[in-house]
Amino acid sequence: MDDAKGDSGVSAFDLLDSQVAKIVEQLNDCRKENELLRSEIASLQTILRSCKLPVSGKPSADHDEGGSAGFSYTEKLQVRQKLVLILQKIEMELRDDSLQ
Repeated sequence: MDDAKGDSGVSAFDLLDSQVAKIVEQLNDCRKENELLRSEIASLQTILRSCKLPVSGKPSADHDEGGSAGFSYTEKLQVRQKLVLILQKIEMELRDDSLQ
């Protein structure tokens, strides 16, 4: 009878050990994904900062013509504002995930 208790104890330990290994692997995967997302956010922020669009004030006539990119000043400003909102949402989600 002692053998039966020993076998079940070992198998329970093995099961626990395998579950811990899976959780550690998932945690490492999440950390890698988190680093990739942070890198992408930093890249998007750099792109956004390089836009050099004035936030306030009236656009000049040459801005409305669209320039080489084919977008009007208003369109560029709308894209920039949407990017800012997206980045803010992503940062909030990352903060929420890191608190859990």
